[in-house]
Parts: sequence; structure tokens; C-alpha cells
Amino acid sequence: MWKSARDAEVSTRRKTFAEVQTERLEQAERTILIKCPPKINEKKLLQYLSSHGKINSHFFFENRGIHALIEFSEKNSIASLQDVIGIPSATEHHVVPFKSRLFIFTLKNPVGQAAAETPIHLSPQSHIPVKDLIQKLCGAESISSQMYTLLNEYQLTEENIKLRFLACSLVRDFARAYFPDSVVKPFGSSVNTFGKLGCDVDMFLDFHKTGKHTTKMKKGPFEMEYQMKRLPSERLATQKILSVIGDCLDNFGPGCVSVQKILNARCPLVKFSHQPTGFQCDLSVSNSIAIKSSELLYIYGCLDSRVRALVFSIRCWARIHGLTNSVPGAWITNFSLTMMIMFFLQKRSPPIIPTLDQLRELADKEDQHIIGGYDCSFVSDFSKINPTKNTETLDVLLCDFFEYFGNFDFRKNSINLRKGKEVNKPESSPLYIWNPFEQDLNISKNVNQPQLEKFVALARESAWILQKEDKTLRMVNKEPWGLAALLIPFGKSNPNKIKNRMKGIGSETIKSLLDSLKKLDS
Repeated sequence: MWKSARDAEVSTRRKTFAEVQTERLEQAERTILIKCPPKINEKKLLQYLSSHGKINSHFFFENRGIHALIEFSEKNSIASLQDVIGIPSATEHHVVPFKSRLFIFTLKNPVGQAAAETPIHLSPQSHIPVKDLIQKLCGAESISSQMYTLLNEYQLTEENIKLRFLACSLVRDFARAYFPDSVVKPFGSSVNTFGKLGCDVDMFLDFHKTGKHTTKMKKGPFEMEYQMKRLPSERLATQKILSVIGDCLDNFGPGCVSVQKILNARCPLVKFSHQPTGFQCDLSVSNSIAIKSSELLYIYGCLDSRVRALVFSIRCWARIHGLTNSVPGAWITNFSLTMMIMFFLQKRSPPIIPTLDQLRELADKEDQHIIGGYDCSFVSDFSKINPTKNTETLDVLLCDFFEYFGNFDFRKNSINLRKGKEVNKPESSPLYIWNPFEQDLNISKNVNQPQLEKFVALARESAWILQKEDKTLRMVNKEPWGLAALLIPFGKSNPNKIKNRMKGIGSETIKSLLDSLKKLDS
């Protein structure tokens, strides 16, 4: 049942990445966010708002109080509403008179109006706790259905996606005060089909429309172009733009708090917390290659129902065992781990997803993109990609993933998604994963040897648990089984086993060092 339902979902999700982005951004421009009183009459609120235009959709959620997201069918409905909205009185604080699409709704007679109130349905904006998830997984019929259950609980909801695009649209309102042609778009986990409820919003300021006008206006013997500020480098221009937008959000942005300008990073950005939506946001300036990475993952996530289920399960497993972390450090990132899963799926027989080179061969003229000297071309039309003939279950794939990487020769081999095969490491980083587009970059350069050894040990332990466990006996004893058994830190239940596996890996590393020393001596 689960598989057919997921396959049906995948078969309907055939819009290109660009089509989805355009549709969502346009939808966000017709959307407002209202902070509501604790007791709210949903019918009366919608009735009042409908006087300004037809409402396409709405939902309520809890975040420092009740909020309502309202999507109108026409953008001019918002202008109509803004015409009658009051400006807060400056009795206690002086207000910055920026008119956004964030409103506060209050009741003039709260006691009388709340009396006949029925409870409103609140849309969840975060996933269930792990202990509740494990309990739910134990009642599933198979590991495959456990994995689809986890996916269903953790993936971004339709409502949460709308909220993410609205957050970008609200930031864009500020950017357009300076750059009228600019757009603010989300990228990364918010749009690549692998985002989980509660993840940060990565957004970028795009001047793509401005770039379309770079050809000079020519008419007769004349040439015309804009006078613009000229700076010695693109990086400096990016820093100046972000500095101004960061100050703007900090000083005038309703609900924008904890604004940090991190302008000297490799990729300059502004970090801030957007209180009305509850998101932690990172704003950068056009990063075309990051967008292509998001699109590539979007395609992989849409091609087969098993891809996302496997990614969500393994990322949840990695987080619980401390292999990944939201704070930067020497551990494997979610992006690196996702690329390892994609590589594993390319290696199946027959492959479940195509290599990047295969996708590039299917690209037409419109799909050709050279960015910063790197070939970022690949097909965007799903109908040109043949579906896989692989019929392996998720039970098999999960166990084989752990076995494959538990025995992968990381000392010698690197992971290359363009080719879909192991390639000799070009340098000595413990884990080497080729950037799919910037082929001279290792996306896992931050990972150190102890972290890689921990990953291998836990992968081996997980494969061993899945191969050896007796599901029926565990269910009789009311013990977690299958995926649920992997989501409990192993050290709590079997510390000796994991220590032995870690020792095994440590001795392999020492052996390889001794071998290399012998070679140097000879």
C-alpha cells in the first residue's frame, strides 16, 4: 500500500524545478501572514478578509501565538486590505512605518466573540519527537513501511513549503526597495525534496532579471547603458549589497531578530531569525551552482519513491548517532551524506538513478549551462529520463547501504556522481566526494579520520543488526525492530559490540599506516 501511494505521488510530481519555483514564488506574492488572538473565530476572520477578494487557501499554525497564512487568488486583494489597515499607535514605542504583509488581528469584544468559538486546526511545523516516532515504527508491517512512515512524519508539508516561500517573499519586499528587478528564492533543503520539518531556510538574492538586460540598447548610431557603481570585484559588490540588506532587516524588518552579517565567509551571508514564520534564515547573493545542486537533487528525489524514503531514514539515523550536526565541524554534512546515498543508488544493478553524465547527455539546448567555467548542464524534463527497471525493496537497500559503506575502501577510493563509480582519490582527505559541478572541489574536505571511522563502525553495526535480528521475537518481546532498532543510540544497549567494531577500524588504519611506512623505507 505504502509503495503504490508513494509511486502515485512521484508520478504526479513531474513539474520541472524551474516551474515549481516560479509557481511558488508567484503564490507567495499573493499571500499574507496574520497574528491572531488566542480565541479566534475562523469563519468570521475569513468572512472579513473575503470582502477584499477570493481566498485560495489558508491554514493556522502555532508560533509564539496563533498565526494564519492567507493566500488570495489576486495580488491586488492585498493592496485593498492594506488600504484599510491601521498603523500602530506610538504610545510606548515609536514605530518604523514600513508597511509589510504581516498583520495583527485583534477582537474588539473578545469575551462575546470567543463564546461560540470552535477550536481551529493547527498545521504542524515540526516533526514528532524520536521516541514517538520509534513507537509508531514498531507497529509497521515491514522495514519498507517503517521508512515510508518516517518520511511521512519528517518531510516538509504543503503548508510549511508555502511558509518558506512567503519568508523569502517578505525579504524580497525589502530588497526591491534598492533593486526593483531582484528576486529572493529559497534553495537547498527547502526546495530539493529532502528538507525535513524544522530545517533552516537558505535563500539567495537573485539579479537574474537584471542580467538579461546586460546587452546594450542599440538604436541607430547610439548605444545606451545604465550608469552604475563600479567595484574592483564581484565579492566586494556582494559584501556591500548584503551589508545594506542586513542593516535594513535589522533596523526595519518586522520580526527579523538576531541579524548577523557574516561577510568574510567563503560565501558571504546574512543570518537572521524570522520570528513571524519561526524560521532561521541564511541570505546570500546569487549562487548559481548551489541552485543547480538543488535542482539535481530535486530530479533524483522525483524519479523514484524509494530515493527520498532512503535519504530521510539514513539522515535520521546519522543525526541520532551524532554523525551529523547542525553546527559546522569535522563531521559529515547532510549534503555529503545525501550524495553518498545517491552514489549508492547509481551503483545498484540495474541503477535506480542515472549518473550526472547520463543526465547531461539527455540535455537539450535550453538545459545547457556553463557557470564560472564549469559545465552544469543536465536534462530538466522528466519525460526524457527512462524509469529504472530496479525492483529492490527498501528493506534490501537500507541493509545494503550500510554493508556497502561499512566495507568501502575510503583509503583508496573517492565518490564521483558524474561517473557513478569509484575513482582513485586525487588527494589524501579521509573522505573524498567530488562536487558534482565544481570538479576540483571535495565537498567532504571537512571530515576528519575519527569521524569517518565512527561512520564506518556504525554502518557495520547497523548492517549486522538488520541481518541478524529476529523480527518476530523482537515484536513478541515488544522490543524495537528494523529501522526502529537503528534509531536508538547503540552505546546504550550494546557498548561492547560498538567498541569492538571501532577497534577493528582503528587497527585497519594503523595497519595501513605501517604499510605506507614500509613502502617509504623501501
